[in-house]
Amino acid sequence: MTDDETTQVPDEPRPEPPRAEPAREEVVEPRRSFLRRHWGKTAIAGIVLIPALVFTIWAGIALSWSYSSGNRVGYLQKLSKRGWLCKTWEGEIQLSNIPGSAPVLFQFTVRDDSIAKVLENAGGKQVQLYYDQHVGVPSNCFGDTEYFVKGVRILQP
Repeated sequence: MTDDETTQVPDEPRPEPPRAEPAREEVVEPRRSFLRRHWGKTAIAGIVLIPALVFTIWAGIALSWSYSSGNRVGYLQKLSKRGWLCKTWEGEIQLSNIPGSAPVLFQFTVRDDSIAKVLENAGGKQVQLYYDQHVGVPSNCFGDTEYFVKGVRILQP
């Protein structure tokens, strides 16, 4: 090989400059609402919480609103603390004391322990009960009757 002869190198493929790719449109999914993401938990919460809320509101209204109030006079027949879970004082007084007639009984509920103590000491004596009547109390956990005693006076020493 002489200097006059030039060596020819085969053309190497030249790298092409990077092409600008067309801009891709990103597909953005709409945000799913809280209820759609957690529908199972929301359904269970609704099934449990809504009835509990309704029960609480109903009980609160029934126990705070008095349908009637008054007093009854009679002889205390019995007083006992009853209930499986919710203990309340339940009692009854005999209103009529006429020999030979059927006794008329008035059943009542005492929620205050101090009034129950006074009634425990008044067994068999004539007492005057001051009560409020609460109609529509949703459960017997608050008392077996709708007559709730709020005061007592012993008439017979």
